[in-house]
Amino acid sequence: MRVVIGEDLVLLREGMIRLLSANDFEVVEAADNGPSLLHALVTHKPDVAVVDVRMPPTFTDEGLRAAIEAREKVPGLPVLVLSQYVEQLYARELLSDRGGGVGYLLKDRVADVSQFIDAVRRVAAGGTAMDPEVISRLLDRRATDEPINRLTPREREVLGQMAEGRSNAAIAGRLFITDKAVSKHTNNIFTKLDLEQSDDDNRRVLAVLAYLNG
Repeated sequence: MRVVIGEDLVLLREGMIRLLSANDFEVVEAADNGPSLLHALVTHKPDVAVVDVRMPPTFTDEGLRAAIEAREKVPGLPVLVLSQYVEQLYARELLSDRGGGVGYLLKDRVADVSQFIDAVRRVAAGGTAMDPEVISRLLDRRATDEPINRLTPREREVLGQMAEGRSNAAIAGRLFITDKAVSKHTNNIFTKLDLEQSDDDNRRVLAVLAYLNG
């Protein structure tokens, strides 16, 4: 599986290269600034990109901008964003095209090797991998006219678990409910978010994106 990394900190960049290489990924390029990252993403069209939000030259949002522009040029390009902080605007902007294959992790999650590698693989497969802290912060936002507010507290819990990438069985175990109950909540979520019938994997991704954008 081919990966492009966008990270300006040498130690973290080299650490991710070694970590990914040790887990059967091929790092085809590791860029240390926004323009170089965009060129690498468009040129290599990797299976997944792991991108820092803030990169040179201004250390504001070059990494994110490069990822968004690359997804416009290479539709469906899977992107896992790493950030030092929970930056809600960046999370929502990345998700706004509903293209699937997106993730947002805080950088300290990289220290948990299994969690990081699982997130990269999940995003590469077209799924989502959202940091629980990001989800919690986005949930704090309040609005009265959005479909997400139709959900019950339990349905929001189930959707929050979906956003972290968990299967129905894993959600059932986490929330101490039955698989049947999870399926019922999931169907209610799809209905309340006005998601048309399609394969469940696609609707799960769309539901998560609606939840995070909402």
